[in-house]
Formats: sequence, structure tokens, C-alpha cells
Amino acid sequence: MTAATGSARGLRHVEHVMGTVFSFDVRDEPVPALREALARAVAWLHRVDAVFSPYRPDSSVGRLARRTTTLAEEPADVAAILELCAELEDATRGCFSARPAGRLDPSGVVKGWATEEAARILERAGARNLCVNGGGDLQLSGEPAPGEPWRVGIADPRRPDRTVAVVSGRDLAVATSGNAERGRHITDPRTGVPVDGPLSCTVVGPHLTRADPYATAALVMGDEAWEWLARLDGYALLTVPADGGPPAAGDGFPLAEPPPA
Repeated sequence: MTAATGSARGLRHVEHVMGTVFSFDVRDEPVPALREALARAVAWLHRVDAVFSPYRPDSSVGRLARRTTTLAEEPADVAAILELCAELEDATRGCFSARPAGRLDPSGVVKGWATEEAARILERAGARNLCVNGGGDLQLSGEPAPGEPWRVGIADPRRPDRTVAVVSGRDLAVATSGNAERGRHITDPRTGVPVDGPLSCTVVGPHLTRADPYATAALVMGDEAWEWLARLDGYALLTVPADGGPPAAGDGFPLAEPPPA
């Protein structure tokens, strides 16, 4: 566990957990209450990893996958997450699943949920301006500086050194799902076939708990995602097509500037 660093501008911390990197950027004065909340948020992420990791045989998910335990024997939030997964599977027309390859793995919702809750831990302690980044998916609150919205660059999946768009806003979540970096590793849960959709889908909305699985579902849906996501209040979509064309942003997507041609 790395040490947190504070400054006149706020509090920052980087943590390696859940097989990825989490970063905290709090722009409020780093008073003791916020330092204590940051420690609780980091401990929370490690607890989530211990309970939900599909790669740890001693986790609740690992035991459930092997059928050596029951939901009644595991922490209550395990049942809550699996219930949420079932709700999301229904809401996404089966394009999101907690069993993407036939084995129990709710990671597609757990990371976003854990990131959002880490942000809420800090907010309950008084933080008003913060960014929690969970492996590239973000939960944002307030402003990075007085009068300035947060600005988030969306990486070009074809050239990660450049951005295809910039999101701007306050109090929002940003999640991206794509196949470019790791190849066609995302499959359609309905068929088991690798997805041939856009290179990436980015969803913005109020809650990362939902924006993250919505982004994965949008990638699986392809063109159907525009009509589907338009029905979800508060969420909007940007896609990077596989044919080399410019990105496409749906109504309500909070672009700071038009995507480059």
C-alpha cells in the first residue's frame, strides 16, 4: 500500500488493487477527516477484491463458482451485487452478464461499483471536489478548480497517445469499454461469440456502477445501442467505429469540444 501525499491543492493517492490501478485526486483541503476517509476508501477496495475477485479461490465469488458455499453464508453485499447483475442483464437485453464465459464473474459491475462507493466514502467525510479513477473509469464530483469543470480525454483506441474527444462536466461518471487494446476479448453473452462492434464505447452518466456495464453492453449491441441508451435517463454514448471513421456522440454527451475529424 503506497503512502498518500497531500498538498495545498488537495490530496492524491495511487493504489494497486483488483488487478488494476486506482487513483484518488481530491481537490479539497487535506484535513484529517479526509485523510482518514481516504484510508477507509483504500481499505474498502481491498475488501472488495478479497470478496469479489474471481481469481482468488478464497473469495466469496470463487467459493460460489465452485459451489462450496451459499449466498446465505457470504456477506450481504454479494447477494446485492448478484441481484444488480441480474437486473442489468435484463435491462441490457442480455448484452451484459455476470457469467460472460459461463463462469460466475461479476467484475463487469464490481469495479465501477467499488470506484463509485470509494468516492462516496470521501464525500461523506466532506470532500466536494474529487476524481476517483478505477482502471480508467472515473467517478467525478465538483470541480478541479473554482469555476472549472472536470475535463476527461477519451483515448483513441487506434492510437492511445491521442484523444478522440474530451468530456467536460461536474458530478458525473465516465466509463469506456473496447476491444482494441486486448483484441476481441469481449464476447456476446447471448452467443459466446467475440464482438465485432465498434472499437470502443464510452458512456457518461451519474453513476459509474451503471455506466461501466452499460458501456460493455453498448459494445455488444453495436448499432442497437443508440436506441437502447437513449431510453436511459441521464446516460449518453460516444463510439469509435472500427472502420476508421470519426467518433460519433449521442444527444446529451457532454463534449468539451467537437471530436477531431
